[in-house]
Amino acid sequence: MRRFIEKTIENILRLSGLATTIIILLMVVFLFKEGFGLFKNPVVERGHVLCVNASNKIEYLNSKEIKLIFDGKIENWNKLGGEDVAIELFRFNEIFSRYSEEEFGEDYKKLPEKLGEVISSSPGMIAFIPKQYMPSTQQVKALAEEKIGGADFFGGTEWIPTSVPSPQFGVLPLVLGTLLVSLVAILIALPLGLGVAIYISELASYGTRKILKPAVELLAGIPSVVYGFFGLVVLVPLVQKALNLPVGETAFTGSLVLAIMALPTIITVAEDAMRSTPSAMREASLALGATHWQTIYKVIIPYASSGISAAVILGIGRAVGETMAVLMVTGNAAVIPTSLFAPIRTIPAAIAAELGEAPVGGAHYQALFMLGCILFMITLVMSIASELISKRQPGKGV
Repeated sequence: MRRFIEKTIENILRLSGLATTIIILLMVVFLFKEGFGLFKNPVVERGHVLCVNASNKIEYLNSKEIKLIFDGKIENWNKLGGEDVAIELFRFNEIFSRYSEEEFGEDYKKLPEKLGEVISSSPGMIAFIPKQYMPSTQQVKALAEEKIGGADFFGGTEWIPTSVPSPQFGVLPLVLGTLLVSLVAILIALPLGLGVAIYISELASYGTRKILKPAVELLAGIPSVVYGFFGLVVLVPLVQKALNLPVGETAFTGSLVLAIMALPTIITVAEDAMRSTPSAMREASLALGATHWQTIYKVIIPYASSGISAAVILGIGRAVGETMAVLMVTGNAAVIPTSLFAPIRTIPAAIAAELGEAPVGGAHYQALFMLGCILFMITLVMSIASELISKRQPGKGV
């Protein structure tokens, strides 16, 4: 009977592990399936088309060129390889100011015809219209429907998913913003965390250690929104006033909050690594005449170097994946960071802020899933690196 119960429990645990693995794999497959669907979308807003006069030599435009045209920054076709003709912009709703409602006929059956008349009358016109009203006349042609490419997404410098007629999904500002706040946070947290870990492990009394260790671990259980609220109420005004900045929501403020959040991870892992140093090594160092401090930085820290490195990588992973706290204190400006004291936006913050507003299945929705893929790969690399470093032979650097 006992053997049967043990076998049953073993099978239940095995099935639980299998089910968990399958669920995780399905989640990853779903994430990448939705994300890579972005590259099946046209650069022009879905369901619409760009039309030009048939005499225009231009056959297609990329996403950046379309935005520059409709922003008024490219005003002549010769800058795109066409004739020396001024560009005239035309949006669909303008047709209703050119013709009376009666001229469109019953159920707007003559609307494509009227659009064709307007576009064909101007050799420099570019019209953004719904695909269903595309004129059938040979004097009007639709530009080739280009798809969003990897260069547009990974090399783009603008994240403007609501831009019309061509949404901009350049991920570079978000990636650089994420890396900036994460790396600066670790530069702040590492010396502080290592110092506290050394104190708890080697210098603090038994009673002090019993109080400090649980207190540090308790910090890891505080919800991130609480850290964000603390940063918004305390750190933002402090940074703005101390550095005389126009706004306090900056990359530096986000780094300070992330540094505080990464400290428990760094302190706990590093302290455990140092405590695992064999007593014989400490005693041998002291017996050879080394001082307590010399033993710490010449024996204990080198012996625990793999654990300390793993603590740093886990701290970076915590900073990279943080959402709410960063969303609240960094200003949410999706621009390429040029200063540590300017607003930025990170990948997790962009996902949290925009996913609720993105139409399900649309290009914006899929672009956010693609951001999730990037974040997944970054954290996966961090986890693998941490695992490899933590498995290094202890004391190899001594």
